[in-house]
Amino acid sequence: MRKEVIMAGFGGQGVMAMGKNLVKAGVEEGKEVTWVPSYGPEMRGGTSNCSVILSDTRIGNPLVEHPTELIAMNRPSLAKFEDAVQKGGSIFVNSNTVHQKVDREDVKCYYIPCDEIAANLGNSKASNMVMLGAYIGITQAVKIDTVEDMIKHSFQGKNESLVELNIKALHEGIQCANKM
Repeated sequence: MRKEVIMAGFGGQGVMAMGKNLVKAGVEEGKEVTWVPSYGPEMRGGTSNCSVILSDTRIGNPLVEHPTELIAMNRPSLAKFEDAVQKGGSIFVNSNTVHQKVDREDVKCYYIPCDEIAANLGNSKASNMVMLGAYIGITQAVKIDTVEDMIKHSFQGKNESLVELNIKALHEGIQCANKM
């Protein structure tokens, strides 16, 4: 198994958190992993993306030029990375911020209303966990239980109240993806 993923969106959408949780889960499951972040000129509101590789074998190069999957949380990210996705790959789109359809017919597309689902859960900032759930639900790249453990470890101390919300968001994303 080898997954090469680009996750992209505006700063503040939790793109880096998605990548970190996926990588931590991969490490916990004994996979070879890389995580390469890339920030725009502004932290919040500027563009950001990260590349994640999960593999059962050694990773020689941490750079992802032709991902097996793309997670696009906003329109500029879809426009920038859509053409790079491998033929037969998958594109996951936050359909609340990207109102256009993917222009390719040689990839599988999943349109997830991340912002709407997160808002219905009571916190729009959980949209990244909705998308991560959808990604995991479709690709089975890591086990959901492992990601739940990563969330529990990520939100400790004063942020512990966010654990339940983020786990619910993760499961809502899985349910949404399973309906497609």
